[in-house]
Order: sequence, then C-alpha cells, then structure tokens
Amino acid sequence: MLPLVLAGPAAAQLPASPAAPPPTRPAASSATAPVPDFSPAQYPVYAGSDLGLTFEARTGAGTLRVWAPTATALRLRLYAAGSGGSPRATHALQRGPQGTWVLRLPPGTSGFYTVQATIGQRVMAEVCEPYARAVGVNGRRAAWLDPSRAAPPGWAQDRRPPLAHPTDALIGEVSVRDLSAAASAGIQHRGQYLGLTERHTSGPDGVSTGVQHALDLGVTHLHLLPTNDFAAIDEARPPSPDRYSWGYDPLNYFVPEGSYATDAQDPAVRIREYKLLVQSLHQQGLGVIADVVFNHVADAGTSAFEQLVPGYYFRHTADGKLSNATACGNEVASERPMVRQLIVDCVSYWARAYHVDGFRFDLMGVLDMGTMRAVRQALDAVSPQLLVYGEGWAAGPSPLPEAQRAVKANLPQLPGIAAFGDELRDGVKGHYARQAEGGFVGGQPGLEESVKFGIVGAVQHPQLDYQKVNYSKAPWATQPGQALNYVACHDDRVLWDKMRVAHPTATEQELTQMDALSNTIVFTAQGIPFLPLGDEFLRTKKGASNSYNLPDSINELDWALKAKNRAVFAFYQQLLALRKAHPAFRLRTQAEVAQHLVFLPGAPAGTIAYQLRAHAGGDAWQTITLVFNGLRQAATVPLPAGQYQVVLRGLGVDLLAKEALGVAAAGISVPACSALILKQ
Repeated sequence: MLPLVLAGPAAAQLPASPAAPPPTRPAASSATAPVPDFSPAQYPVYAGSDLGLTFEARTGAGTLRVWAPTATALRLRLYAAGSGGSPRATHALQRGPQGTWVLRLPPGTSGFYTVQATIGQRVMAEVCEPYARAVGVNGRRAAWLDPSRAAPPGWAQDRRPPLAHPTDALIGEVSVRDLSAAASAGIQHRGQYLGLTERHTSGPDGVSTGVQHALDLGVTHLHLLPTNDFAAIDEARPPSPDRYSWGYDPLNYFVPEGSYATDAQDPAVRIREYKLLVQSLHQQGLGVIADVVFNHVADAGTSAFEQLVPGYYFRHTADGKLSNATACGNEVASERPMVRQLIVDCVSYWARAYHVDGFRFDLMGVLDMGTMRAVRQALDAVSPQLLVYGEGWAAGPSPLPEAQRAVKANLPQLPGIAAFGDELRDGVKGHYARQAEGGFVGGQPGLEESVKFGIVGAVQHPQLDYQKVNYSKAPWATQPGQALNYVACHDDRVLWDKMRVAHPTATEQELTQMDALSNTIVFTAQGIPFLPLGDEFLRTKKGASNSYNLPDSINELDWALKAKNRAVFAFYQQLLALRKAHPAFRLRTQAEVAQHLVFLPGAPAGTIAYQLRAHAGGDAWQTITLVFNGLRQAATVPLPAGQYQVVLRGLGVDLLAKEALGVAAAGISVPACSALILKQ
C-alpha cells in the first residue's frame, strides 16, 4: 500500500476477480425463520479453534463449522470441479453453539464446495467460506481437502533459521514474481513459487540471480509481497507478462495465491509449492516474511464476510456507508471479536502450517491495538522470534478513533511490534508524494533532525530536538527493535528513479553516490534495516511511480543492470556484512542507544556526525565514528582529533580497517553525497 496518509490510485483501482462464476441463487424458502433481532455488538462469540474445515486424524472424516449468527439456514453445495458445472450434492448445515453452523461429511468426501446463507427471506450468494484452507481456481470454491497432506518430503523436519533479536534481521522485500520473472534470470519456473527454490541460478555475465542473489547480498529474511489468494489475476488463464498484480486485493486469507503455482486448478499444488519455497529458503538460512492485508478486502459486497454476516466485518460511517480509511473502498472492523479472531487465527495458521518467520501488516494503522496485541501473543506461543511489523498509519479517516488504532504514536502500547519509519525515509530521500522534492541526501536543508530520528531507532534520545522532526514530534518506539528503517519499498518510485526526478541535473556518478549514502544511513542506523531488492544494483522501474499492475518489463529485476553495476552490488554486500559483524549497529535497548550513541557538535548544515562509544553492544571496536555529508559539495566536518582507521569511505568498505587516518583539530573533509566510517 502507498505510504503515510494518501494511498493514491493503486488500491482504489484494483479490480475484482476476473473469473468469478455466477452465483447460484435458489428461490427463498417459505419456511425460513425471521432474522435474529440483535445488533452486531450482541452477536454471539465462538471461541473454539475449529472454524472452517477440520479433519479427524483417525478416520479422515471432515467437519465444516461456519460462523453465521444471523442466518436462518446455511447450505453447502458440493461440486466436482473448482469452477463450472452444477452441484452434485447439497447439504444443510445444522445449528451449533454461539452462532455457528456445522456439517460432518464421511471419509472419502472430495471435490469443491460453497456455502450459502439464507437470512430471513433473503437468499445470499454462494461463497467460499472465510476459513477455507484449500481452494479451486480463482478461489471461488473451497476444496474438501486436508491441507496437511499436501506437504513436501521432509516438511515435518523443517526448522526456522534462528534470530536472536529483531535488530539482527536484515530484510529484503520482493515479489515472488519480480525475483524470478526475467528471462535473463536463468530460472526455469519464472514468476512462480518454485522459481524461489532454484539454487545457484545466474544471469548476464555470470551474476547470481533469484534467491542466490539474496543470499550473496546477505539479507536474513525475504519479505514477500502478498502470497495469500488475491483477486486481480485470473488463475484460469496462462501466465502473461502483461497481467500483473502486487497482490494487495485479498480474496482468501488462509490459502496461497494460485497464479504463482504450476497448477492453479489442483488445490494441493499451491499449498505444496509454497511449503517447498519456505523449506528451501530455510535450508539456506533465509527467513520468510508474509505480507498480510487485513485492513480491507478486494470487494466488500461480494465477499464471504458480507454474504454470511452482513454488516459485521466492515466499519461504516454515521450514514451507514462503508468507511474507507484504506482508500480501497472498505475497511475491516478488526475490533469486533470474530473479526479479531479470524485475523489471529490466520496468522497463527500461517506460522504453524507454513512455518513463516514473520508478518508485515499492510496499513496496520487501520487495525485496532487489541487485535495487534492478540496477534503478538498468539505468535509468541509459536515462537517469540517471529517478526511483526507494519505501516503505522492509515490512508484516510476512520470511524475507529486513532487512540485505539495501531498507529506509530501508539507503538509504546504494542511491545514486540515494529513500524516503518517514514521520518527517516522522507528525511533522507525527500517527500514520498512530492517527487521532485529532495531530501538530506542531495542537500535539501532542515532535514538533519528527521534523519537523526531514524538513526537512533525512533527512541528517546537526549540530543534530539523532536520539534524539528518532519512528522512525529516525539519518539514512538520504546526500543530500537520497534523501528523499521528504510528509504524505499515497493510503493512509489524506486530509490534510483526518485533521485533522478528530485535531482534532474545530477550525473549517473552523483546519483550512484546518493543511492549508496541513503542506504549507508539505513544499514548503520539503530533498529531493523529494510531494503527493496534491486536498490543494491540501482534498480529502475523506468520512472513508474506506481507499478502495482504494470507489466513484468517494469517490475521484474533486471539482471543486466546488476552486471553493469557490479561495484555497487559489492559495496552493498560489504555494507550488510559490516552490520552483521558489529553489534554496535544493532543495539537492543533505548538505554544502550542513549548511553553509547553520541552526536558530535559543530557539524555544518547538511551533514551529520556521531559516534558509537565504549564498545557499544559489546562491540570489539571501542569507538565507531560515522559522518554523513548529504550536500552536493565537499564539507569539512569537525571530529575529535586523533588517529582513526578507515572502515567505509564512499563506495569502499574495508571490514578489517587497515588504512590509518589522522584527523586534526580542524576536522576532516568529506566528499559530496558520501559517508565516512572510522574506527578506533
């Protein structure tokens, strides 16, 4: 989703599923009972753990439980195929406790099913029930299938790579498709889950591609754009480089997207292949972050939510219309108990059934804090090392007061949950929406304090003047592990294209220096660093500012560009290796940051200088000095006089710091748009 306050046209233009079969709408029965006379706040709450389709381990019999408290009847229609044809059987579900309806079918049952509610005299549309864990093509029918049986060999032995602390993570963001779609990638399963299981792939001039590229770069986690079943791509049609979607239009939450599978018609294939992806990445030491979109659905009116329990799952304005804090036409009412339970059940399911290592919450600021706390608690029961982070803002006003929502300002009430830091992002590169406006990198004045805000990990620091920060006027993280630092992501222009627009007279060499300086700030800042893959070799989307539905020719990673910019990629490799090698860049508490990170006085406007002192975090280096010159000309920056050793200068990194450097009382000259890191 697009950042900060305005979501732009992307999500609002997302189409509904192109291949939805026409719903079956039988005539209403004259024997139906009246609609229960109570408001959504009085709806019964079902606390069981067996919503959806569950199977008996001994017999293989399946039981379907659906929450639909206002229904007066609920029917299941069983089909032979995932689309088309007439139902081969119809079964009435029986009333169960707390607003649920239940049906048990014998061992050997197979096929695809829909559920259809009757509410008073109104017969609703057939839908795929909300907890469906296996679906047919385009996700319009659920599959009567035990997903635990769709597992690759050795799945039970799959183990997550260890993560001692959130600040040890180095996150690389990418779409399944972008990482493997290019013909030059040398990948057989282009644009598919299996493409991310192929090892040692290479492209132009022998450069590594795909997952091997991510491994060579040194990230610890791959953040995959949404991989749950989404609506925009017709899975029944052959893949096309011109039909593309980021996936921020959720259809079914508990099941993987079919367009990334080798066979979207077979419900077991997408499950098995997603598990193969996770298993393969784990075997290579990479964690998997699932990008989840619980703030809205692709189409509220046709959704299973609205067809089973009208009015319950979505927030409304005072005049009864759907509210729209997401800029996508609807917003999910996460604060209602059964909506909260679905969200918590869903992330727990992906953590347990698919072994994912964390979750990125799209427009997390739309969701209520109680739900996010419940998410963290449920994931802690799986593994406390699972990462949880999200966008700490909404895309518009919501009926739910901001004091109750998971926005950045409320993060002190959400331990174990991190948010993206747009203060650092826009401070470094310039405003996300005013594309021609530059940032600290490139010489825009007055942004030093915003950059410092990100450098300290958005925590309380005695040397910051919070009134000069661009957005937040107070720290919103209690610990640096709650701050996610970045200068670019899938939204808006990629870093290279943003710099070209903001600095149209800059040479390619100058733009390269700006790119390197921007992410040097990110990867040496306290908190969790985040990088959209491709920035490390100067990725371009040909100037596109919103590529959510643009073709592969815009979105895919261009491996020829990596071959061209080998030196830039090598710099990024060493930059990430520097962070991994030195705990001073990965402090775990606010107290450590306040004690060990000291901004140096006298730095001229457009520059920042600070030190990590006294073996910060137990680092082997006693003092690390960092100087950032965002100006487009050299600047003299005062440093404590003495002998130093050079760790990083411009695009050069020496992890052994062999070069000695003497600094006089007058300070040191730092070239334009560059960083200098020294150690003592």
